[in-house]
Amino acid sequence: MAEQDFPGWHGTTILAVRRGGEVVMAGDGQVSLGQTVIKGSARKVRRLAPGGFEVVAGFAGSTADAFSLLERLESRLEASPGQLQRACVDLAKEWRTDKYLQKLEAMLIVTNGDELYVITGAGDVLDPEDDVAAIGSGGNFALAAARGLLETDWPAEDIARRAMMIAAEICVYTNGNLTVERISR
Repeated sequence: MAEQDFPGWHGTTILAVRRGGEVVMAGDGQVSLGQTVIKGSARKVRRLAPGGFEVVAGFAGSTADAFSLLERLESRLEASPGQLQRACVDLAKEWRTDKYLQKLEAMLIVTNGDELYVITGAGDVLDPEDDVAAIGSGGNFALAAARGLLETDWPAEDIARRAMMIAAEICVYTNGNLTVERISR
């Protein structure tokens, strides 16, 4: 499916930066309906703890669809505790093959502080090579900024915050009201 088939793609920016034994995930707070800002303080980055196994997840796209996916991810993590990659692959397989789930319009970034994955409805479970992942309408702006900032000696949180501010200055569907979660290995 083409990106234009997913109206929910245009509405958020999620960025994860892995550095120094931790991953920092940041998400903006803007919720847009067409050209109207409905809410400026939504929480699109959440901490999950199924069975005591802590994971941070961020989502872009339809909120209801993302919540459905997060619930399924939690159940996969409960079924295979401590195995984030397996849970992500199982979710991506089901998402791609289930007729109901195929219609969901969202993307996820998940991390346990060590592993970092982008999960898509096309069945992708992507582990970024350069310790940075981004999704959403401002994702490419935040990704480019974060990659450039990796050349500094800044900690992960400073890189994530500055890259998100750069994305918010460029993308009209992204604001500077951030939710930031940090998770260590």
